Amino acid sequence: MIGVSKSFGGVRAVAGADFTVREGEVHALLGENGAGKSTLMKVLSGEVGGYRGEIRIGGEPVRFTSPADAQRAGVAMIHQELDLVPALSVAENVFLGREPKTAFGTVDRRRVVTETAALLERTGVTLDPRRPVEHLRTGEQQLVTIVKALSLDARILVMDEPTSALSVHEVERLFTVIGGLRRAGAGIVYISHRMEEIGRVADRATVLRNGRVVAEFDARAMTAAQASEAMVGRPVHLMFRGTGTATGEELLRVENLAVRRPRPGLRDPAGVTLSVAEGEIVGLAGLLGSGRTELLETLFGVGAKGPWQGRVLLRGSRIRPRGPRHALKLGIAFVPEDRRIAGLALEHSVLANTVLSIVDRIARLGLVSRRAERNAARETTERLGVKLASLSGPVGSLSGGNQQKVVLGRNLLTEPRLLLLDEPTRGVDVGAKAEIYRLLGEAAARGLGVLLASSEPAELVGVCHRVVVLRDGRGMHELNTAEVSEADLLAASMGEGAVPGLTVGGA
Repeated sequence: MIGVSKSFGGVRAVAGADFTVREGEVHALLGENGAGKSTLMKVLSGEVGGYRGEIRIGGEPVRFTSPADAQRAGVAMIHQELDLVPALSVAENVFLGREPKTAFGTVDRRRVVTETAALLERTGVTLDPRRPVEHLRTGEQQLVTIVKALSLDARILVMDEPTSALSVHEVERLFTVIGGLRRAGAGIVYISHRMEEIGRVADRATVLRNGRVVAEFDARAMTAAQASEAMVGRPVHLMFRGTGTATGEELLRVENLAVRRPRPGLRDPAGVTLSVAEGEIVGLAGLLGSGRTELLETLFGVGAKGPWQGRVLLRGSRIRPRGPRHALKLGIAFVPEDRRIAGLALEHSVLANTVLSIVDRIARLGLVSRRAERNAARETTERLGVKLASLSGPVGSLSGGNQQKVVLGRNLLTEPRLLLLDEPTRGVDVGAKAEIYRLLGEAAARGLGVLLASSEPAELVGVCHRVVVLRDGRGMHELNTAEVSEADLLAASMGEGAVPGLTVGGA
């Protein structure tokens, strides 16, 4: 890619960028949310036209008019935001739009299933190809998008945050697949905010800032500090909240909670015991499918209509949230894992998304005060450092990190006692992560209790006072983060060995 530039209205997303990928190379593309990474790759994959500059593949100039055009030339892209059809099966999604046909011209469904099964086996993914995608967890859906891209046998494969929702084991499988693609001569563009992955998987790393290429590194020699400084233009320190013993009174107590939920394919709580004190951040660890998300959803009243066993106490009073509205009245707020599907109304304004949960509070006689609405949204976005052109603009136009701040800000506006967070920094750049950690630290200092589920060991160890490890829907261990390392946390999640500071059987 030579001198590529692309503007949207008066905003220049990419400004004269040069970018190359060699055969058998993994080239990391780094930058903050909004730096231009996705736009540059959408130009390459044929999703965005009207650009200036030149693209050459194998030395030959090309100009794609659609993703299908790019795929025919051997370019495929795995998007950070999932592009699957929920009602269709795994196999139907993998071959959507290019289904093999029978001699009679109909879709050869048997071949679709068998070929998908072979792709799943090749990548080490254990999924039923006939299973509807809507019954899969986010991490499993992300694996389906990866398998779908691999089925194209692309010469150039763009991976946009491919590990953001994967477990440790699934990440290792993906790295094995990438190694095979590299040996076969494919060129891979790898976009990630996880600095620890870049040195393991990439050969080179290019950094974008404000749409321009500002640095290139040998990925195996590059340090996280070098990359972070190049991304934001100044030294960045991830401001992890210091851990220690919480001094507040007990806020939440969960005792042997087991719930049967009428939704297939989920790992229901099957005996979880934990506690959260005022001003304390407690982490939830575990591999993909361990039940972290389901526990948070249950505590927020989502899909928990089946029989309950055990007790949930909030400030000593027994509760059972009947739904999100009831949970909010109890003082429980929830930031979901997938902000674009469950956290935001993308086509609506930043203002509407920010005040959505407090409309009843700023209404008088059924009429919403526009002044109160705008003041609340302005104060929240300014306090959280949301970068935006206008409160009236669609929230879907913001970068991922700023979208996440809007979701977090809306929940904090409800003035909750307990904040539930599911992968709060998924797909968020290093600068936005630091801001989110700062905001959590400030909220906890005001006495808010936080229950945080994350697949990143560094985040759990650095942010939380204690971590409860789940496996098969059960609370297996509790760890004091002042006494354990990231490696200890991984070992406990996988059920391996003895870990210092670890208590068997939960809190």
